[in-house]
Formats: sequence, structure tokens, C-alpha cells
Amino acid sequence: MTIIVTISAVLILVVLGLLLKIQGMVDVLRGTHHKRETLSNKVNAALFPVFLIVGTVAFVWFSIYASQFYLPEASSIHGKVTDKMFWESIYVVTFVFIATHILLFIFPYIYQFREGHKATFFPDNNKLELIWTVIPAIVLALLVIGGWKEWSSITGPAPADHVELEIVGKQFDWMVRYPGADHKFGKHDFRKIDGTNVLGLAFTEREGMDDFMADKVYIPKGKAVLFKIRSRDVLHSVFAFHFRQKMDAVPGMPTQFWFTPTKTTAEMRAELNDSKFDYAIACAEVCGKSHFAMKQTIIVLEQSEYDKWYNEQKSFINKNPQYISMVPDNLKAVAMEQIAAPAKVASLVP
Repeated sequence: MTIIVTISAVLILVVLGLLLKIQGMVDVLRGTHHKRETLSNKVNAALFPVFLIVGTVAFVWFSIYASQFYLPEASSIHGKVTDKMFWESIYVVTFVFIATHILLFIFPYIYQFREGHKATFFPDNNKLELIWTVIPAIVLALLVIGGWKEWSSITGPAPADHVELEIVGKQFDWMVRYPGADHKFGKHDFRKIDGTNVLGLAFTEREGMDDFMADKVYIPKGKAVLFKIRSRDVLHSVFAFHFRQKMDAVPGMPTQFWFTPTKTTAEMRAELNDSKFDYAIACAEVCGKSHFAMKQTIIVLEQSEYDKWYNEQKSFINKNPQYISMVPDNLKAVAMEQIAAPAKVASLVP
């Protein structure tokens, strides 16, 4: 069908070209070729509304067809606000797009050249200039101010009872660290990075002794979650698309954002009827040849499930007691307490 339509369109254009050429030859034979208004002028003018109709039908069809590729409803409070702002912008842009294209294609038809008609000299109109400058400025200002307020919210201080974790990008994966029971991160030092201590944990203060790493991102439903973000090498970008959150991971410049999940992984699987669904973080910056592999799974749990998982985790120093040599003498007792902690189950959701 596509081949037939394409061949038909080409043949129509060929026929139109031949008709225009024949009309020109007839005009020459009649001695009327000096006329400025020719068949080609009328044909080109008529084609403008035709292209408008065909283009509008194609635009509407593609808009409906593309809807199957949209993301599901946002799974965070901020995500729903973001979606609302997105569609408000789309409605404004679509209205302007349709209005300007109607004028763009209809005007050449209405005001096509005709013998005996003279165009009006119209150098400027201050009223029109004012209208199409002030109205877009006001609309854009409202859209930008709304976006700025939301951006300021998610990048500002998180609520006092928030959950906090660190996401670190490197070529080519994401590393996740949680603070321990004290809910405070210890310091890190790039000079301490090795094959095991991939985050360069420094162990120079009490707060870092109970920090632990996770193979996935675990967060609770209904509570604010603060992502503290940094990069170990090049520019990456934390894109949690189901929550409509995105923030660059910039080397040497920590960034952050926070959001509140509204659906657990289990609820989302039931809603989509997909038992294999998982929330995910993708890298939205082309960071190298294996950029495509930078994906991290997010597991959203009920608060009680999250608390159970969190309390079962073992600190990094517990899993890797060989790093006790890095601990200052005045903190070795704290480190030994972590190493002596009983082994616990580290996995809750497959």
C-alpha cells in the first residue's frame, strides 16, 4: 500500500508538470505567453489548501498513533505536576502551530496573483507588532514561572522526615550508597578508590562507619526521597522517567533532587499487567560507547517493607573488614562494632 501511494503521488506530480508545460506551449502558440497570470500560478495557489488539509490529517493521525508510546501516569507527586505543565505547554504550542499554519497556507491562496490586482504596500503596523510581542511574552512568562517554582521545589531542601541516598555515576553503571542508622553520610576521597571501594569511602569519621551500598535503589512509597548525585568520571544524567525526574551528575559538582513516590513496584506491575515491570534510572547523557548500559533498577516498597529491608543491611566495613587499616585509631572501636554485627539477609525483592 505504501509503494502504491508513493507511485501515485509521483505520477500526479509528473502529470501536473506536463500540464504546466503544455499550457506554456499553448500560450506561446496563441501569442499570450506574455501574460503574467498563468496556470502554474493557479495550480500552486490551489495546492496550498490541499497541503494544509493533508498535513492536518497526517498531524492528527500521528498524534493519535504516537500516544501508544507515552509513559504511563507519573508515579510521584512532582511527576503529576510536571505532566500537567508539559500538557499545558503542548496545548499552547499546538494552538499556535495550527493557527499559524492555517494562515501560512490559506493566505497564498486568497491573495494569489491576479491580473489587474495590485498588492497593498504594508511596511509596518505598530498595533500588530505590540499584540504578537506582548501576548506571547505573557504566556511564556506564565509557563516559565510555573516551571521555575516546581524546579525550585524539587531541588530545594527536602522535608525533614525524608529518606536520603547517594547515586554515583561512572562509566558505565550507577553505584548506590545509603547512610546507616545515624542517617548521615561519611566522607569520600577519590584517592581511596580501588576495585572494591568503588566510591572511595574515606572512613575518617564516625558517620561513615555504618554507610552501606546496595545493588538497586530501594525507596518507600509516600515519603520524600532525596537523591544526592555525583559523578566519578564524566558527565552523566540521572533520569528517573516514571517519576519525571532528571538531574545531571557533574564531576566535581554534587547535585540533588527529591520526590515522593505514589505507587509501589507491585502496584505498578498490577496496573500495567506486567509482572516483570521495574522502575528504572537511565543515563540521559551520551557518556561513552557503553552509555546504553547505564541502567539502575528502582524498587518502591511499602514503608514497613522498606524499614525491614533497611534494617537488614550490613555496612560496607562489615562486608569488607580489610579496610579497618584505613580507620584512625580513635574510631577503630566503632569500626569493630560494625564488623562484629551479625550477618543479615540483604535481598527482599527479586
